[in-house]
Amino acid sequence: MIRTHDEGRIRVITLDRPQARNAFSEELYDFATDALIAAGEDNGIAVVIITGEGQAFSAGADLGEMAARNTGVFVNGRHGFPGFVDHLIDFPKPLFCAVNGLAIGIGATMLALSDLVFISTDAKVRCPFTRLGVAPEAASSVSFPRLLGRQNAMWALLSSEWLSAEECVQMGLAFRVCAPQELMSETLRYAAVLASKPINSLVESKRVIVEPLRAELMAARDRENEAFRVLLGGPANIEALTAFAQRREPDFSAVDDAPIAR
Repeated sequence: MIRTHDEGRIRVITLDRPQARNAFSEELYDFATDALIAAGEDNGIAVVIITGEGQAFSAGADLGEMAARNTGVFVNGRHGFPGFVDHLIDFPKPLFCAVNGLAIGIGATMLALSDLVFISTDAKVRCPFTRLGVAPEAASSVSFPRLLGRQNAMWALLSSEWLSAEECVQMGLAFRVCAPQELMSETLRYAAVLASKPINSLVESKRVIVEPLRAELMAARDRENEAFRVLLGGPANIEALTAFAQRREPDFSAVDDAPIAR
């Protein structure tokens, strides 16, 4: 589910679940988190790049597992989604994403927790939370307004609409847009610039930049987790997952009168 290889002082972590468009199962969350921990602790690694195998960067959360949560019979991973997000927030070294294709859900929100994002012209980004009857995740309720501005963040997080690679760069979610065949070479070119610098200097520089935001990100994560708890398994979420299984558009008009229990 994860492949890693090193290019000198650069580690490339590849999400390798192409049959599911690199959707995050509990197992993939665990493997990806373990890969981040290992890279963070490796004294020979200065920069980390995350990319995806096949036609997708990541299709987000595994919706089959989301539906299984609603049954009340579900086994959480060792790290799971919460551990993965926490390690993204706390990752000590420069973290790049090379977005090679579809980036949905956590595949989109993790971009705002990385340091530089390179995106293929073939890629599209989507935050499908309202389409799934849930709420934003991975501290995106703070990271998106800071990066994109309030109105762009509102559109991205509330509309569930696709964003093109060019829109992602214009809004500030991505740093550079690249031709598909040049994505990794361009990402590696920028990574090599940072990897030539002393690792301790990179780590301390990132720390002083990110530390003022950390408390806000963690507080946002907690608020979002509570919102997810309230909404997951609710009428809108069940309708969304049922529609997905039936390959139809969800119809929320019949469930919007249901009260939200907190």
